[in-house]
Amino acid sequence: MSWLNRTRMAAAASLVSAGALAGCALTALGGDERAGSRAPAAGAPAECSGVPAPDGAKGRELRGIWIATVGNIDWPKDPGASAAEQKKQYTRLLDRAAAMNMNAVFVQIRPNSDAFYDSPHEPWSQWITGEPGKDPGYDVLDFLLKEAHARNLEFHAWFNPYRVSRQTDLKKLAPDSPARRNPAWVREYGDGLWYDPGVPEVRELVTASVLDVVNKYDIDAVHFDDYFYPYPEDGAFPDQATHRAHGKGQDLGDWRRANVNTLVRTVSEKIHAAKPHVRFGISPFGVWRNATTDPAGSDTRALQSHDDVYADTRTWIKEGWVDYVTPQLYWPIGDPAADYAELVGWWSEQVKGTDVRLYIGQGAYRVGQGGAWNDPAELTRHLSLNAEHPEVDGDVYFSASNLMDNTDGFATRLRDEHYARPAIPPVIAPNGTGDDGEGDGAPAPAHGVTARAHADGVEVRWKPSPDAASHAVYRVDGEGDECAAVDPDRLIADVRGGGIIDPTAEPGRTYTYYVTAVDRYHRESPPARGATAAAPEG
Repeated sequence: MSWLNRTRMAAAASLVSAGALAGCALTALGGDERAGSRAPAAGAPAECSGVPAPDGAKGRELRGIWIATVGNIDWPKDPGASAAEQKKQYTRLLDRAAAMNMNAVFVQIRPNSDAFYDSPHEPWSQWITGEPGKDPGYDVLDFLLKEAHARNLEFHAWFNPYRVSRQTDLKKLAPDSPARRNPAWVREYGDGLWYDPGVPEVRELVTASVLDVVNKYDIDAVHFDDYFYPYPEDGAFPDQATHRAHGKGQDLGDWRRANVNTLVRTVSEKIHAAKPHVRFGISPFGVWRNATTDPAGSDTRALQSHDDVYADTRTWIKEGWVDYVTPQLYWPIGDPAADYAELVGWWSEQVKGTDVRLYIGQGAYRVGQGGAWNDPAELTRHLSLNAEHPEVDGDVYFSASNLMDNTDGFATRLRDEHYARPAIPPVIAPNGTGDDGEGDGAPAPAHGVTARAHADGVEVRWKPSPDAASHAVYRVDGEGDECAAVDPDRLIADVRGGGIIDPTAEPGRTYTYYVTAVDRYHRESPPARGATAAAPEG
């Protein structure tokens, strides 16, 4: 077979321990076609005219994990390991994500004004080799991206815009670090070094670094985390001279928010101008403002991102500068200071009536850390609560290592109770096209679907749509109509390539398979003509 990779589970196999899986994994195949047990009738159309595309809302959700590289939190665990060993570590994380029926990874590729790729602007990251600026000998980002796409996991390239270092000595940075070459851009604060967001050249550097990746790599999204101005520590952030030079009489807080807003707006515009299908999303601290400070805020008593790190997320949503927002709601249901239930409702109200998608940042790292988090079902309760808010379009978990550890079986619970089937991410509005993701924007269908018995179950093949980023496969029991609408609840796979082997087909039972095309905006075609086959006995 021309292309083969192991990917997500098609039905109820469960995580049994850290790194272990029970059951058979669905296999995605290359694009060559094989004869099926029921081939298309002579003269029959390759697609079924009049059959509608699946409901573009039902069953759709983004399911993601953050893979943090700063401090070697998730990957690579050991910067001294060989490239081959580091690659194995990474693919194990992806295999876990695929086994849990996740569909996206958020990988930190610019943690400290450095790069996990050959950048003309910034040095190679110390977190790859242990030495700032050292070439690891391979295109790290290309590898990360291709392995994710091989499993049909979206790749969100995660940038930290302003952090320079987790220590305060500029001389410890790589000689070609822009921070070391331009010390006037840098401020020491707390235990680290930060770019001053009020310096125009800093915004230019961040924007250029982002666009370099957008233009050179086939990423699906650009992702910023919650670090804008640094979180408050002892003393004020030392940008008074910058404020005098560039503030034009503005209040300090308003000026700082304006600096961040300018960066967010500029990056958004330039990403969408370069590649309209690439999204831009941000994962802010989970509280914008408390209602005691602002009636528009949430009923919480916590740090306020608007006032403390100068991130005015509410404005970004209203102005449409972000395609999605992923607030970090790392509190349990009923927390006295920041109740998860209150915050999910508040954020849902912020995105209502906009084109901005809402994905909730979930604190998987907190499982087992006391209080409500000692119950491994806490996160499953979060997802059940999310279902009461139609504005919630998915969840992202911090972080990958915690899903690997599966503390007290929490990841198993998530899989069994919420992620037993795969899911296609929500439709996104193509930027600048005026298309809302429906109708004429849908991709052309696949065609030539065949199904046949296989030693491992049923092999399904199709000729891919030229417009497709992936193909969704639906299965119904028995011999279904050749042309029929499909139910999103019957989805068993969303894969790249031209075929699958379905190992969950029960021996001797007959099934009919339907295939749709899914494009980069997650718009879905009507199904191609179905194909029927029986799984082999025994």
